[in-house]
Amino acid sequence: QVQLVESGGGLVQAGDSLRLSCAASGRTFSSYVMGWFRQAPGKEREFVAAITRSGGVRSHADSVKGRFTISRDNAKNTVYLQMNSLKPEDTAVYYCAADLAGNGLPRISHEYDYWGQGTQVTVSS
Repeated sequence: QVQLVESGGGLVQAGDSLRLSCAASGRTFSSYVMGWFRQAPGKEREFVAAITRSGGVRSHADSVKGRFTISRDNAKNTVYLQMNSLKPEDTAVYYCAADLAGNGLPRISHEYDYWGQGTQVTVSS
């Protein structure tokens, strides 16, 4: 069983920055591929970013590329999402997820095995 707890969300203005954190339980965090997804009201959950087990390879959705950066600290069992130049359309609940298979950088939500409870990010114009 893996527990994921997100933090760092909040209400900001367009152009501001936020850093989301996701703390994972367990001793095998370094064996999971980790991802971030988001879901806006009335919309489907969408892929934001993913990172390999070592952190050496990252993938970002086109909508956030150049503004958001995923990273991880395996010593702290934590994955981060640095969000810069935030836009109102980034408003959503942000979820971190763990893929225990640890292969590739999946962009489909059902490829992930465990999910956090989500943290709200609201960007005002």
